[in-house]
Amino acid sequence: MSIRDKIALVSGASRGIGKAIAIALAKEGIHVAVNYISDTAGAEATCREVASFGVRSLAIKADVSDATAVLDMVREVQEKLGGIDILINNAGIVHKATLEELTVEDWDKVMNINLRSAFLLTQACIGHMRQESWGRIINISSVAAQTGGVTSPLYVASKAGMIGLTHSYASLLMKNGITSNAITPALIKTDMVTKDLKLDSAAKIPMGRFGTAEEVAEVAVMLVKNAYITGQTINVNGGWYFS
Repeated sequence: MSIRDKIALVSGASRGIGKAIAIALAKEGIHVAVNYISDTAGAEATCREVASFGVRSLAIKADVSDATAVLDMVREVQEKLGGIDILINNAGIVHKATLEELTVEDWDKVMNINLRSAFLLTQACIGHMRQESWGRIINISSVAAQTGGVTSPLYVASKAGMIGLTHSYASLLMKNGITSNAITPALIKTDMVTKDLKLDSAAKIPMGRFGTAEEVAEVAVMLVKNAYITGQTINVNGGWYFS
């Protein structure tokens, strides 16, 4: 089945990996809803690039950790673009602190944005996918889920939880023609890595360089096209972790 004219929702797509995936999907003829929470200019820029490939785009502001906001967003996407066939759970934040400094409030914030959002968005989109007997769920996790990472236990736990969700959805939905996979990037040159984490060295990466958001996006497109890969964790990490 051709993926042209499918509808995708990419959370956290105003910058970085989410933006690169949105653009890569557009190149394949997929219409894209670009979710964001605060960077209106960034989301609109993503939409302009998406639309340059002759597909429809929609910038839509929503807090993906809020159940009501998620339902409202999915409803708006369905009304303006159509039912969501491809869901990219990419929205996330990083919280770097020592173990002693972490608070319950920190835990709730990271878990809600990184993990709860993936659950809420999938639950909101799954009805249409089941109806069409076709769907793709891609969760953007992290090498931190596999190695402990360089941030905090909160980020690690949230990203490990995404892999668990991936396995569960794959098991539950494969008979409905829906695949569920995770991508685990490592030290991709994005604002999260270079600005939020203030990392200026790729010394941990055996390849000796940061990865690019476009290299992650290539894997996302492959997973959208492939109907036989499900329940898998695809590493895009420059050789940091082998599986």
